[in-house]
Amino acid sequence: MRLPAVALRGMTVLPGMVIHFDLNRGKSILAVEKAMMSDQRVFLVTQKDAEENNPDFDGVYHMGCLARIRQVTKLPENVMRVLVEGTERGRLIGFAEEGAFWLGEVEPVEEPSGLADSRGEASGAGTRIEEEAMRRSLKELFLEFASYFPRVGQSVKRRIEGGIGLGRLMDEIIESMPVDHEKKQAVLEAVELDTRYQVLAGILYEEIGVAKIRTELAEQVKARMDKNQRDYMLREQMNYIRQELGEDTIGSDAEQFLSELEKLKASKEVKDKIRREISRFKGLGQASAEASVERGYLQTLLELPWDKASKDNTDLKRAENILERDHYGLEQVKERILEFLAVRSLTKQGESPIICLVRPPGTGKTSIARSVAESLNKKYVRICLGGVRDEAEIRGHRRTYVGAMPGRIVAGLKQAGVKNPLMLLDEIDKVSSDYKGDTSSALLEVLDSEQNSHFRDHYVEIPIDLSEVLFIATAN
Repeated sequence: MRLPAVALRGMTVLPGMVIHFDLNRGKSILAVEKAMMSDQRVFLVTQKDAEENNPDFDGVYHMGCLARIRQVTKLPENVMRVLVEGTERGRLIGFAEEGAFWLGEVEPVEEPSGLADSRGEASGAGTRIEEEAMRRSLKELFLEFASYFPRVGQSVKRRIEGGIGLGRLMDEIIESMPVDHEKKQAVLEAVELDTRYQVLAGILYEEIGVAKIRTELAEQVKARMDKNQRDYMLREQMNYIRQELGEDTIGSDAEQFLSELEKLKASKEVKDKIRREISRFKGLGQASAEASVERGYLQTLLELPWDKASKDNTDLKRAENILERDHYGLEQVKERILEFLAVRSLTKQGESPIICLVRPPGTGKTSIARSVAESLNKKYVRICLGGVRDEAEIRGHRRTYVGAMPGRIVAGLKQAGVKNPLMLLDEIDKVSSDYKGDTSSALLEVLDSEQNSHFRDHYVEIPIDLSEVLFIATAN
């Protein structure tokens, strides 16, 4: 049988299917016009590559569908809309071009009337039972599939209950499913009912599995969004209730900061800076992530001993007694420390040489520094520098970074609570440098008396006076 052929892109037509499509390829339009001039029958095949403009015999699937043209409508820009109804399967034997359109050599494929006919057996009770089992299995699978797609297959649901043949039922099921044309082509090529059932059942199982996963993912996303929305609403309600009760957290914290600022001993420059930060803090929302960062920053500024100092004890006899009490021997070390303290007592200035104690581990370097702090009535802070290689450990982290904090020097001052403690820089010889900065250069700014009166920590961002800190270093 020779029929005008139309190669379809991205779609498969099955027997019993009524569908319309648009044509703009010259060969396809001429094939439809040729069919309209005869018996209105056309053979529809699907291209393997939808981008191919002029497919040959190997470029199309060989199993197609014979169809009858119901309506043809010509649209602008040389486009033709065709309404067809699939009638039966057909196998393409070859292509012959007649004029400017495809003419297909087609062999019609007879549809089996039932399972027995498909197998070439005599109809019996066994095949009828097996056919009914297939029908019920497909019904259950399709109804489960349709539960995920409520708009799909309403007509098929009704026809499942009717008396249509098993083969026609399978064609209608796959036709109603929103799957790609390759899966529909697989059902079209399955002529035997056993094979068609296996192919269709496999597609249904796969699509049901995909639908389940898609539904679970959608529910998880919805639950997450609902929780976020609920948390947001509760947070807003909580803020409103606090405001109504006069318990606004931001406002109360700001008032507390202002109260602490009034009691703070600091220069006008420092107080003005803190006051500006408090004003900025007031403008932040309760749920703002920046509010917690700003709160921590203000707490650090208010806890630093800007102008708070302890009174030194200049009694050298007391210092000598404490050194003798806590350490046996070490006469040269004690003598040098007493000499150092005597010079400090006479000059009355904080700018003094930095003592560096160099001895093997376990010989009392750290404990001597603690005794010196006790003898001078100074707060004692120990900063271990062993293994420090990041400059930010000394200068602090900038507040733009998540989890930023002040450096060890500022943290030591905060711990001491006064601006003139004794600060022990333990294992100063163990510092090193890498791509994160030069730790030694940062320490130079801390220890140099010409620079440390306005030491600037990256986190605090306000010059800090370290000139009254008594530094003692140790090394091995």
